[in-house]
Amino acid sequence: MNQDLLTSLEYIEKEKGVRKEVLLEALKLALVSACRKTYPNLSDVAIDIDADTYKIRLFNEGKEIHDTAFGRIAAQTAKQVIIQKIREAERDSIFDDFQARVGDIVSGTVHRIEKKAIIVDFGKAEGILPAREQSPVDEFAQGNLIRAYVLEVKKAPKGPEIILSRAHEGLVKRLFQLEVPEIHDGIVEIRAAAREAGSRTKIAVHSNDDKIDCVGSCVGVRGQRVKNIVRELGGEKIDIIRFSDDIESYIKNSMAPAELAEIKLHREARSAEVLVQDDQLSLAIGKKGQNVRLASKLIGWNLDVRSVHQKIPLGSLNGVDPETEALLKTAGILSLKDILKTTPEDLKKIPGISDEKADEIIRAAHKAILEKGD
Repeated sequence: MNQDLLTSLEYIEKEKGVRKEVLLEALKLALVSACRKTYPNLSDVAIDIDADTYKIRLFNEGKEIHDTAFGRIAAQTAKQVIIQKIREAERDSIFDDFQARVGDIVSGTVHRIEKKAIIVDFGKAEGILPAREQSPVDEFAQGNLIRAYVLEVKKAPKGPEIILSRAHEGLVKRLFQLEVPEIHDGIVEIRAAAREAGSRTKIAVHSNDDKIDCVGSCVGVRGQRVKNIVRELGGEKIDIIRFSDDIESYIKNSMAPAELAEIKLHREARSAEVLVQDDQLSLAIGKKGQNVRLASKLIGWNLDVRSVHQKIPLGSLNGVDPETEALLKTAGILSLKDILKTTPEDLKKIPGISDEKADEIIRAAHKAILEKGD
């Protein structure tokens, strides 16, 4: 028993990284519990394990108890504790391995497909790809190879819970880091990314070397680098945007391929009115508003896009003199669109605007819309 226990403890310590002191303490506690069940008449059970010889002894009220059954209990308990500690060590090792890979891409095999998730086999562990983290264009079958972004790793009773994603913008960022050497080497940086999985991604890049074109590096010769990423994402469109510290230039870049006629910035509110020619409006807004929505998310500003012919200055409305216009803008009402979102009651709460004035402004706004077709 002693030699077997010594061999087992040394193996676990060497191969699994669990110290013998920890194992001996766990064994001692398990034996105390087992002996209390086996010897209910003993009032004060204690276990001693010699640190050098690993001899296990049973005591009650300070006196050693000699019982042949205790040897069997000790052997069985030791086996259970060792198996448990090996499992715990393996779980901890898997947790540490995948925790270190949060924000990285891992490869596995589709083990099974459930209604709300895809279970991915990594050999020594399984990952969960929830429905909410799947791309609409992905199609996987059991046995398929799958690459996914490690979103989160949580400890659970049955082992680490590895949450994966194919929809997170981090997947696109990491694919560019793997595909583009200039990004991997830190010459080109990814400053921001906005994504609607399966449809379109906008990614803003910046070069730390004036001789290196950040956009060209990401596109690659004949577009090969970005094509490889698009293929991995099932044909998802990728707009590579040149980052700029000048917010106006950044907005223009992010709204590509639309050409902008005018940009009016509201820096404190982190919003901008973007005006385009009539033939550019649908391009600027994008299908179901996607282009402007992704651009807004990319730069972190609210973008209000409209045609130059739809622009109706607040000051042109009946009842809005320069003083009233200043009061409205102070309250965060910057455009005709903002007025249309409010009610007379909202306007009446603004200091300096009377009940009559509020009603007049609302009527004027609706009249302007009817006349201009906004």
